[in-house]
Amino acid sequence: MTSIGGASSGMVDWNLAVATATRLVRPGPDVSRDEARAVVAELRRHAKASEGHVRGFTGLGTEETHDTPVLVVDRPGWVRANVAGFREILKPLLEKMHERRGGTGGTVLSAVGGKVTGVELGMLLSFLASRVLGQYETFAPAARELPGGNGAGRLLLVAPNIVHVERELDVDPHDFRLWVCLHEETHRTQFSAVPWLRDHLESEIQAFLAETDVDPMTFLERVREAAQSLAGGRPEGEEDDGGHSLVELVQSPAQREILARLTAVMSLLEGHADFVMDGVGPDVVPTVSEIREKFQQRRAKGASRLDMALRKLLGLDAKLRQYKDGERFVRAVVDQVGMDGFNRVWTSPNTLPTKAEIAKPADWVARVHRKADPA
Repeated sequence: MTSIGGASSGMVDWNLAVATATRLVRPGPDVSRDEARAVVAELRRHAKASEGHVRGFTGLGTEETHDTPVLVVDRPGWVRANVAGFREILKPLLEKMHERRGGTGGTVLSAVGGKVTGVELGMLLSFLASRVLGQYETFAPAARELPGGNGAGRLLLVAPNIVHVERELDVDPHDFRLWVCLHEETHRTQFSAVPWLRDHLESEIQAFLAETDVDPMTFLERVREAAQSLAGGRPEGEEDDGGHSLVELVQSPAQREILARLTAVMSLLEGHADFVMDGVGPDVVPTVSEIREKFQQRRAKGASRLDMALRKLLGLDAKLRQYKDGERFVRAVVDQVGMDGFNRVWTSPNTLPTKAEIAKPADWVARVHRKADPA
């Protein structure tokens, strides 16, 4: 894998991050070669079938909008894809940190800090790589081994993790695979059917990073703390109250406003995917009730360490809360104004819910529908 190049390349040794994660990631479940081929083929079929199910339920998109690739990957493949995404989105921040580093022991930091950060980031990725079932990569650049779709992202399905969870939950594997594909296909539909959404998110993230003014050593320390929390570096039972996330350390008033908007839109996207998955499920996944109940129990029990790591590194609200709050928002709006009324959320950035409206869906309905439907 090539490095970022230019000013930011020394801040993180990306090749070392990939090598570390690949070395540390746990092996997947025991499956024969024939079984693995069958799983991959079935996931591809389910991903294709999910397109029609999601379009029919949501009213979003057409066959022409789904031009992004679906890739079935193993755990190292997920790591490589995510490192490519991190390099792309963090490049402006790392360049700024490099400039600040210039007159303050930059040579030592470049030689040592980049490798340290690469190892710590690899530790984080090795932890996450065994837990993610699927992911729509919004900002990932195309690569020879991981093609992208016209700069619009790609859908990843992590086959060994899906098999691991279906066995752990003791659910029907065919139903579970389709159920997972429905969730991830909803994310693919959101971005392919709403052309402005990707650019809007990227502009918000870049605006946030542009406001960042952080000492490079502090950045390294926050990554290290996140990795140590996963590696058992924090004593058992110790409360995580005294630390600060990277984002908390660098937030300005402008950044807090941007973060609130990002939190709201991520809650919307995750909640919408859960809502669609549950809405389509009863018609095409016979055992959806059993799967949902068992998966919710697993999510609630297993989310704490993952969420702690993500909060520590990114400073975002816990992903589990985003699922719950977002799904509650979508359900309440659809109940009140129907699916067509809900779909006004995709009209423009101005119709996205605010963080406050995620908690009070009626306020979003009043704002958006009152403006659109004057008396």
